Order: sequence, then structure tokens, then C-alpha cells
Amino acid sequence: MKKNWKLFLFIGIILLALILSSVISSLAERVPQNDISVTGNTAGNLNNHGLYAESNGKVYFSNSYDNGCLYSMNLDETQIKKLTTSPVNSINVGGNFLYYYMDSSGARTGLGYVIRTYGVYRSKLDGSRLKCLDRNAAVTMQLSGDYIYYQRYNNQDFTKFYKVKTDKSECVQVSDLIINPACCYNGTIYFNGTEKDHYLYALDTRTDTVSTIYEGNLWYPVYAGGYIYYMDVSSNYRLCRYSLTANTVEVLTNDRVDTFNVGDSYIYYQRNSSTEPALMRMWLDGSNPEVVAAGNYENINLTSTYAYFNAFGADVPVYHTPVNGPVNVSSFTAAMEAAVP
Repeated sequence: MKKNWKLFLFIGIILLALILSSVISSLAERVPQNDISVTGNTAGNLNNHGLYAESNGKVYFSNSYDNGCLYSMNLDETQIKKLTTSPVNSINVGGNFLYYYMDSSGARTGLGYVIRTYGVYRSKLDGSRLKCLDRNAAVTMQLSGDYIYYQRYNNQDFTKFYKVKTDKSECVQVSDLIINPACCYNGTIYFNGTEKDHYLYALDTRTDTVSTIYEGNLWYPVYAGGYIYYMDVSSNYRLCRYSLTANTVEVLTNDRVDTFNVGDSYIYYQRNSSTEPALMRMWLDGSNPEVVAAGNYENINLTSTYAYFNAFGADVPVYHTPVNGPVNVSSFTAAMEAAVP
């Protein structure tokens, strides 16, 4: 009888330990709810492949010197740490989690080089507890509240507009339309039409209903300070901004623009020119344009400290300049040094 009692006690302890372990694991996997106003990254960054995202004094970035693997660093580019072993883009951050598209097919070494894994992923801010939310290709993705909205692609359905909940409890198709979710503010996604027109539309993520905002001819809308900044398709892709309150349009530059990004003080844009191509910047109202770097550049990503970019068609070197201070272009050497084994 005494031996049976000890056996029952031992079994009870084991069961209790298993229950506690299950509860702790469940709590660790739990994703707290986000406020509807939470947005994962800026439209300007996401329209430039979402290679940098900033939150609470940290920058999370795709390190081109290490094949695009995910890294973190301080705003001043110190304490750089590697978080993944596979390339990422469309980086979003919300609360204590990172969300991004990861595709190991770009990895040069390791298991990912042999076996491709790809999809929409979530991880903790330190890269731990990696979890796949949807094993499909995603073109552009944006965190809005508790959902990731993204252009989902596979060989059967081709490109459709989807959303997946941050805890993976829900994954549904939102629309047949090809919607770019990059531009999001306070739970509203602003996007341009792609089929019948290039009007400005708004998708309310509370109800997933769409309304027409402005019957213009625009591309790559970016929300900032009550304005929608965009490329004017009908006028040689010049940069304009539309006031959501006054319903007025301002022309910011007559330069043909390849890509752009909007910061707190400056608009950075690539001027398309056969004779004088250049990365430019100007104030938000279009005044005081100045050359940042002569030549053709792409992947313009902004943080509160630096503007990052690279020459067209060449992932490295990566250049940066103070985003608001005097122009001072130099190579992002800290990222290169951190990538050295």
C-alpha cells in the first residue's frame, strides 16, 4: 500500500509538471491584442521592400551584406545582432513581435539552401519563437491592429488580398483585387486602384469595406500628416500630395519619380533623368530640393536617424545619410562588419 501511495504521488507530480509546462508554453505563445491604431511599418519603407522598421529605439533590418538576413540595432547603428539565417523583407513590428516575409531560397548556405521554406512569419523581437502564419508567397504585407494584410500569391489562385490574425487563429481572403496594403493609418488602408482605374480608395480594417476617396490617377499612396503623397501617373509620375481634409492637390515636383519615401521633415525620391539622374530630397511642401547622391538608386528606407539606399541593381554597398541633418553620404560599414563571420 505504501509503495502504491508513492507511485500515485510520483504520477501526480509528473502530471502536474506536464500541465504547468503546457500552461507556460501556451502563455509564451500568446500574442496580446494590438490597438487598431498599431501599424507595422511606414508606407514609404514597405513600398521600398520594407527592409527597415523602427520601434522603441530599435531598428530591425534586412542586412544586404548577409544576403538579407534579419538583424537588429540601436538607432545609432550600435549593438548590431543577427536574428535569422534566412533572407527577409516587408518587415513589420508591433508590440513584442516582428512580422515579415521570409524565403530561405535566397540563402547561400545551410539547410535553407537545399530545402526552400517561405511564407509570412512571426517572431519575438530577438528572433526567437519563429512561427509561420501562412506558407504562401507574399508580395507586400502590413500590420494593422491584430491582422497582417498582404498580397498572397500561389500558382493556383495567383494574387489575392488576404489577412491573417497575428495569433494565426484566422486566415481569410479579403478581396479578389490586387490591393497594396502598405499605406495604413489608424486602421484605414489607403490604396490605388489597379484594374479599372487608379483612384484613391480606403479600406476600413474594422469592417473590411472599401470606399472611394479621390478620383485621381495615382500610384504608391503614402499617408503623412493629413496628406496622401503619391506619384501622378497622368503627369509623368511627378510627385503630388492630396489633402484629405481640404480635398485639394499640390504639385511638389515636376521631376519624373521612380520611387520615394516620406519622413518627418523630408521627402526622399529618385529623380528619373537621362542626363541628371539623382537621389533627391525636398521639404514636405516640395520646397528646397537638393541632390543627395548623383546617379540611380533604389530601396530608399527611412528611420528617425538615417536614410538608407543602394545603387540601382546592386544590393551592396548600402549607403546612408542623416535623415534630417546636412547631407553626408557614406557606406553603412557597421552592417558590413557585423556580417563578417
